[in-house]
Amino acid sequence: MGIKDICSRMVVVAEGGTDLRQAARLMRDHHIGALIVIDGTEWATRPIGIVTDRDIVIAVVAAPGVRPESLTVRDVMARELVVAHEDDGVFEAIEAMQDKGVRRLPVVTAEGRLIGVVTLDDLLRVLANELGGLATAMQRAGRRETTERPVLQRGA
Repeated sequence: MGIKDICSRMVVVAEGGTDLRQAARLMRDHHIGALIVIDGTEWATRPIGIVTDRDIVIAVVAAPGVRPESLTVRDVMARELVVAHEDDGVFEAIEAMQDKGVRRLPVVTAEGRLIGVVTLDDLLRVLANELGGLATAMQRAGRRETTERPVLQRGA
């Protein structure tokens, strides 16, 4: 199963110049914890960063002397953007999240155009379903063994 099959195509984005108050409102209004920051000058939407609710709290709200109204998304976004490519598999995405310590990956085409976002929760859901399928297979195999296979009698 490819990442393009499980990623959310409904992505909330912000341009780098978006002020933090507007970014926070977007997160609140869409019930999300992160915005993908895009380069608004390209012909296609290209992700250039990500900003999370935690970024805003840690870098701005909890920092002494920082005035949130003077900052934009670009000022606090994570600049080392980790992405998943649409043809990546689930395990490549998990490995990228593990290696870089992130919970969300923008999903891009080969040309770098944003097509979705995959989260740790998305991957956990997929893995849970797959594990449930394996558990069902084990149960059915056990039943099949006891009901469909003949029991041979000794000395018969």
